Amino acid sequence: MGWSPHSLGVHKLLGPLRPLVTPVVDAASRRRLARCVNVADLRIAAEKRMHRMCFGYLDSGADDEVTLRRSKDAFLERELHYRVLAGTRPETLDASATLMGSDLALPFFSCPCAGNRMFHTEGEVAAAAVARERGSLYCLSTLATSTPDQKPPRLFQLYVWKDRALVRRMLDLAASADFDHLALTVDLTWFGNRERDKRQGFTIPPSYSARQILDGVMAPAWTWDLLSSDPYTYANIDEDVPAEALAAFVNAQLACDFDWDDAKWLVGEWKRLRPGGTIALKGVVRPDDALRARDLGFDCVWVSNHGGRQLDTAPAPLDVLPAIREAVGCDFDLILDGGVQRGTDIAKALALGASAVGVGKPFLYGLGAGGKAGVDKCFDVLDAELRTCMGLLGVRTVAELREHGGDLVRRRHPSFRDAQGARYAPGGLC
Repeated sequence: MGWSPHSLGVHKLLGPLRPLVTPVVDAASRRRLARCVNVADLRIAAEKRMHRMCFGYLDSGADDEVTLRRSKDAFLERELHYRVLAGTRPETLDASATLMGSDLALPFFSCPCAGNRMFHTEGEVAAAAVARERGSLYCLSTLATSTPDQKPPRLFQLYVWKDRALVRRMLDLAASADFDHLALTVDLTWFGNRERDKRQGFTIPPSYSARQILDGVMAPAWTWDLLSSDPYTYANIDEDVPAEALAAFVNAQLACDFDWDDAKWLVGEWKRLRPGGTIALKGVVRPDDALRARDLGFDCVWVSNHGGRQLDTAPAPLDVLPAIREAVGCDFDLILDGGVQRGTDIAKALALGASAVGVGKPFLYGLGAGGKAGVDKCFDVLDAELRTCMGLLGVRTVAELREHGGDLVRRRHPSFRDAQGARYAPGGLC
């Protein structure tokens, strides 16, 4: 059995000392963050700062983690066939995009994730602040551990709950808080088999056994941050269930029998409560499901395998994206997430049909490595990599990248014939 240190009220004693102690215990983390030049560096920095159990939750996938690996590998299997002498200059690059009617300064954003404060106590507030500063979309999870005051554009992520009264309350909450968009997550009607979480004794919310307390000693910056801060709660559902009973509540509420009729009802409810609001179906990997979602009234399909944390050996989102784009047509919004590690990955996803790209683990590595500063660093890295990629490809805008995507991004083939693009149309997917 584990326990929570906040049950002893330790945070009330240590909280006043944060201004004095935090700069000292965080010094090594700040130095590591300053040396990070890519997402792989942020991952290492997060692993060094964070508690082993919480980092494992962030970093892991389901079963043998095949889908987790393949989602990354799918990007490596695509080559960039760049154009030379295109005359692209830094001042001519425009990486802005439009998604579900919202104008975004960048074509990528941080995906919703439960429990951000377990990575760093600045949590969702830090992620929202950076999104606002960057002109990006901010996504809030139903299982968020804080509710930041963020200006639009905003998206609220909703799970498929059994209790329609609870669903209505979540919709009311999102509508009354002026969220522009809703995303219904449909690939988590059952919990995936997350073996790394089991081995490390992960629970929701985390509790701490003797072994985990020892691991906490080995992560002093993370442990101090936890012990000197207020206990985190699951702000959106606190009136329904106390945090310590969350796992049982979620298990009981996940609606494994949620079907297309239920989805149609939810689309109608959201658009009744939030006139002008839009809704995405999140967790789609099949063209026929995407087409059905479009025809049912969804405004966007979110191509995702839940970060490889649900059904292992499910396809990589990038592999199925072109077929889904072909099925739904050129004018329907598609989001892709899964496997993104580089700005070049974002460019490849946009070229192959995504309207915008969700980035999950990389931003959470940044958060775990250094709070708001780490999230900011991740935005810097991905933005710079994306712009460099666009410049070297010879494209000036996201629209131009999509227009010529089928010519610029090609699956790597061993034969000379394929390498010359014999199997590819000269234009884009749309």
